[in-house]
Amino acid sequence: MRLLSWNVNGLRAAERAGFLDWFAEQRAFAVCVQEIKARPEQLSETLRSPRGYHAFFHPAEKPGYSGVATFSRKEPLDVVYGLGAPEFDREGRVLRTEFRDFVLINAYFPNSQRDHARLDYKLRFCAAMLRLVNGYRRSGRNVLLCGDYNVSHREIDLANPKSNAKNAGFLPEERAWMDRLVGQHGWVDTFRALCAEPGHYTWWSQRPGVRERNIGWRLDYFVANPELLERVARVRHHGAAHRARLQR
Repeated sequence: MRLLSWNVNGLRAAERAGFLDWFAEQRAFAVCVQEIKARPEQLSETLRSPRGYHAFFHPAEKPGYSGVATFSRKEPLDVVYGLGAPEFDREGRVLRTEFRDFVLINAYFPNSQRDHARLDYKLRFCAAMLRLVNGYRRSGRNVLLCGDYNVSHREIDLANPKSNAKNAGFLPEERAWMDRLVGQHGWVDTFRALCAEPGHYTWWSQRPGVRERNIGWRLDYFVANPELLERVARVRHHGAAHRARLQR
C-alpha cells in the first residue's frame, strides 16, 4: 500500500505543470495534497475525479488560500472534513478518511509567520490535533497523520538550525509540541524511525542556489501510532523526482 503526501502550493498550477501525469505514474493507494488554493468547482473534471480514484476536497473559505485534498483508490468508510473547530476548519486544513484498518489524516498545519503573529493560532491547532489523534488511538484505531506540519522538529531536520533558531518553523514552542507528540505521547515520526541521516529535506526557498546546495527544511511528515510502525516498510522523500517531473 503506497501513500503519498505533497504540498503542491496551488493544485491548478500543479495540474498545468503535469500533476496528473505524475499522479497516474504513482499508482498509489492514496495521495494527500495540501495548499490546493482552489475550490472543487474551479478544478478540471479530470482533477476532480481522477480515473480509478475517489476524490475529497476541503477548501478554505478564503479564495486562493490553504485547502487540502485526498485521492484514494478505495472508497473510505467515512470522510470527516476538519477538526470540528470553526477557527481551523474555515481555513480548510484537515481532511480525515477512515478505512477498515486505519485512519488517514491529511493536514496542512498553520505557518506561524515571520513575525510570529500566528504562533498562538498554530499552537491551538496543534493542541486540537493532538487531542484528535489521541482520541482515535484510545478507541483502538491505527492512525497516519500526514502533511505539511510547517515545523522542523530537530536540528537534523534543517540545514542551518543555529541561524533559524528564532524563525517560524523552528521556534522552541513549535518544536516542543513535536517533542510532546513523538515523546510524551508516543507517536512515531516514521521517516526518522527508519533513517537517522542528515540532509533529507522537503522544502527549499526559491533563492538562487539554495536547492542546488540542499539548504532545506524537513517540514512534511508521516506520523503513526507505534502499533502501526511494524507495518511501515519504507519512507522516503520524493522532492527531486517531483521537481524533475513538473519542470518537463
